[in-house]
Order: sequence, then C-alpha cells, then structure tokens
Amino acid sequence: MKTTVLMKRELFGMEISQDSKRGYFSATDLQRAGNLWRLQNGMDQFSINTFFNMKSTKEFIARIEHETGETARIASRGRGKHTWIHPYLFIDMALSISPKLKIEVYSWIMDELVKYRNSSGDSYKKMTGALYDNFGNKREFPFFIKDVARKIKTACHVDDWEHSTEEQLVLRDKIHDNISLLCDVLRDNEKAVNIAILKAISNE
Repeated sequence: MKTTVLMKRELFGMEISQDSKRGYFSATDLQRAGNLWRLQNGMDQFSINTFFNMKSTKEFIARIEHETGETARIASRGRGKHTWIHPYLFIDMALSISPKLKIEVYSWIMDELVKYRNSSGDSYKKMTGALYDNFGNKREFPFFIKDVARKIKTACHVDDWEHSTEEQLVLRDKIHDNISLLCDVLRDNEKAVNIAILKAISNE
C-alpha cells in the first residue's frame, strides 16, 4: 500500500515537502527556502519561472521523461498549491540556486525514508487486518485501533509522522509486524499489542 503522505524535509530552517508515493519534491518549497538562503547571503532572488524556461532545463526535462517514462514536472493550480518535480530535476534546480546544496540534496535523494514510510504503510494494513479478525465488537474497533496508533507513536517517540526519522519508521514497521504475528497465537489484542511493542523496543 502506498498512500500518499506529504513528508517534510528541513532545508535552511524551512520545510520542503516530498510526496512519499512518487518521491517527487516541491519546487515551490525549494524556491522559498533557496531564496531565503540567497537573501541571507546577499544574492539576487532565484526565479522558478526563469529556471523552467531555460533551454538547458527544457532539454534536461525532456531527457528525464525519455529515460524514466515519468513526467518530470507536475504543476498544481491555485493558492497554496505545489509544483512537484522529479528528484533529478530537484537536484538540478537546487544546484542552480546554490552549488553548496549539492551534498545535502544528494543525501535526501539517496536516503531510505520514502522506502521505509511505504513499507510501514504495508505493515499497518496487515496489522489492522489481524487485530480486526480477533476483535469482538466490530463497532468498537475504530476506537481500539486509534488507541493502538497512539501507543505506537509513544513507543517510537513521535509527535508527527511527517517529521519522523528513518529509525522511527523502521521501529514502527517492526511493531506492526510483531502485532500481526502475535495475533496468530494470542486471542487477546491488548496483550498482543503490549508484548509486540516491548519486543520491538527491547531489540533496538
């Protein structure tokens, strides 16, 4: 299961949105963060429109789309909307703003955060199904699963999953899997959840 989640990545003290399903980054956020950095360093403002209209950018977009079969740029209309760009184009735009971004941007592209978030989505679906099968009064299940989600958040020391680390997502995935397995041998969901959390934490 790959439900779209808008992840928040920090750059120069500002948030850059990333679509967890596609892995695309917000060019809108990048321009905002980049211009803050340029302003602080006495540089002229970076224009996203000028960047996209450059011949070299157009040629690069065409190459990305030819090689990957994916749309490199997805524009949304209206106030508060994002322009989403392929990770390759994100790197190119970031380097146009400042070559000093190179190392940080490459680490964003290469890390496993998106993979772990999507993996946790799969394990959550499996866990929910296992708990539901064991649950008696199905009408009360939404309240129960909400409490389970709260316990997992507490165990992972997370306030907001959009700002979670790779390690926190891995731990969440382990807890989900542990609960799914324990539901096969325990008919008591509360015990299954509590034991699963303790087991995952003790293995950290």
